[in-house]
Amino acid sequence: MVFTAGESLQLGTIAATEVATARAFFDLRYWGAFTAVKYGSPHLLPGGSIVLSSGIAAVRPASGWGLGASICSAMEGFTRAMAVELAPIRVNIVSPGIVRTNLWANMNDTDREAMYDQLSHSLPVRRIGAASDIAKAYLYLMQQPFTTGQVLITDGGGVLV
Repeated sequence: MVFTAGESLQLGTIAATEVATARAFFDLRYWGAFTAVKYGSPHLLPGGSIVLSSGIAAVRPASGWGLGASICSAMEGFTRAMAVELAPIRVNIVSPGIVRTNLWANMNDTDREAMYDQLSHSLPVRRIGAASDIAKAYLYLMQQPFTTGQVLITDGGGVLV
């Protein structure tokens, strides 16, 4: 089972973030995963796999990422707890960096492409991730029978720079 959900990211300071907005983000990303695991895991065979979604904001937040970092950190803690609780079902999480997806749809095209261009030059792999790059991480964790409770950072080296 894979759970990945997201909406256009809303970045901003804690002072500028409405509590209702923060709760809505948690409802989709955290409580959505919680519900999927709660009701989906009983249908998995022993040795089955659950892969959840996080993001590098959990380990490398920037200013304005308080909400995103909180959700990613909560998801990673939940993953470790579920790996123990649901064993022998394996539970892992993918933590992507910057990826060309609709999560950046709230930006205008010019600003988004400028961000991609700037960030691609700062990454050790010298490019922005594609959805297909991240899909390979999910596939790896689903197929790897000796990995559980782990965070697979798939960010082109973003946490290093």
